[in-house]
Amino acid sequence: MGDYNVVLLVIVIVVCVLSLLFNTYLLVNYQHPDDSNQAYFPKIVVVLGLSIAELSILMLPADIANQRACQNSVYNGACSFTLPMKQLWLGIYILNAILVFFIIPFTIFYYEGDQEKTALRRVCSALLWVALTAVVVGLVVGILYGLVGKVDFTVQRLSSVAEAFTRDFSSLTSTRPCLGSSTSCYSYTATNSMATWTFTTSFPEYVVALTTIVGSVLFSIFGGIGIACLPLSMIFSFLRRPKAVITRSQYIKEATDLGKRARDIRELALALQREERSGSKGRKWRKNVKAVQQELLLLEDDVKALEEVYPQGEKADTSWALTVLGYLVNFVLGIIGLVVSVIWVLHIILYMLLQPPVSPFLNEVFIKLDNVWGLFGTAAFAFFCFYLLLAVMAGEMQLGLRLVFVTIHPMKWGGTLMNSFLFNVGLILLSSISVIQFSATAFALYAQATSVQEIFGHTLESLRGIKYLFKYNVFQIVFVLLSILTLIYYLAFGWRKRKPRGKMQLIT
Repeated sequence: MGDYNVVLLVIVIVVCVLSLLFNTYLLVNYQHPDDSNQAYFPKIVVVLGLSIAELSILMLPADIANQRACQNSVYNGACSFTLPMKQLWLGIYILNAILVFFIIPFTIFYYEGDQEKTALRRVCSALLWVALTAVVVGLVVGILYGLVGKVDFTVQRLSSVAEAFTRDFSSLTSTRPCLGSSTSCYSYTATNSMATWTFTTSFPEYVVALTTIVGSVLFSIFGGIGIACLPLSMIFSFLRRPKAVITRSQYIKEATDLGKRARDIRELALALQREERSGSKGRKWRKNVKAVQQELLLLEDDVKALEEVYPQGEKADTSWALTVLGYLVNFVLGIIGLVVSVIWVLHIILYMLLQPPVSPFLNEVFIKLDNVWGLFGTAAFAFFCFYLLLAVMAGEMQLGLRLVFVTIHPMKWGGTLMNSFLFNVGLILLSSISVIQFSATAFALYAQATSVQEIFGHTLESLRGIKYLFKYNVFQIVFVLLSILTLIYYLAFGWRKRKPRGKMQLIT
């Protein structure tokens, strides 16, 4: 490619359009029927949020391609019409933070507001909550920026005496290559010492850094669990699959038990609704709500499982064949995902945790793929980044079903309410920043001399107070440990089928 980076610009525009179309398709097919032909503002936020998350991940391959766009791989500013990647990075991450901390909370508050109130009152109530959030977040970020918003770079300093400037270089010879009366060069005898350069970072970069820290905490927990449970859950679902259809009498018995459980859950939900109206919404009430949500999700899973083992209608045989095929596809995807997860964990250990790195591993693979054809390395890199995002979502869903203090927001085809959509989009946005930072560090050799390296590779890892989390690889260690613990858990308990549920009791 020549000095004019037109092709990359065209690719960026096409990818943006495709991303919007794909996210609109997801929204239409995942939305709950109750949200059809309404809740347009939340839907716009969902599509925008998903698009920004996807594009932010694809920006790193674009950053690499942009850096290599000029002939001889010179620096970005040396040729015309390269993309201003640093400004784009800061802009998209500031927009990411605004969406996560302000727009999405406002939309959730508005969507979950009392439907009996007028639209204006719901807007005012949501704005009040968001304003309180903005004040708190603004104060925290402003105070931290004023106190510790500085970057400390450790540098090696050489000091020596200076000589007067001269235009006479006749005294320079091969045996005496230095100016001055001394027989040796001052640079050879210069004083060598370590020094620290300190300066205040820009506010946008500091906002990106703090957002990255919050996202990194979620990423290390959810991603560490998800990198193992994402493939293993598919593999063990195949191992626990139904082997044959059941008889009609068995179906009637199971359906009767599910009906009793459904009535019990309905009674408990009505009891909790009465408590809410009476104003007694304490800790026990919230725990009971969480327990009822869990029970409802498990009931829906059991209903789906019963429908699988007793297909009905004229195409019952076809339905059973598709069920068997679906489990086979799950198994194949699980094996592929397990290979990718193992490669990821090995790369983290070999390149990031062990110092000095044992091997560049995936960095070398991507570089060799680029040498074959430019898009091979880029596509492989994007695949590994998107896989991390999927792992984060899988970990959140897996952990959310087991922890009382985590609200469940399941994503279901044709049954996802907008508040669940918004929650998961916020999680994806928050985690996408950490995925980029993590990927920029994991693939530092492949992504060298890029704009994202300047933001995440130098400034972020030198910020006062924050740098130690990256210096000692805290997030990477937590990620690997949780992935190993999740693997052990699945090997010990993943093969077991869930026991039948008894009658649920509220906490009193």
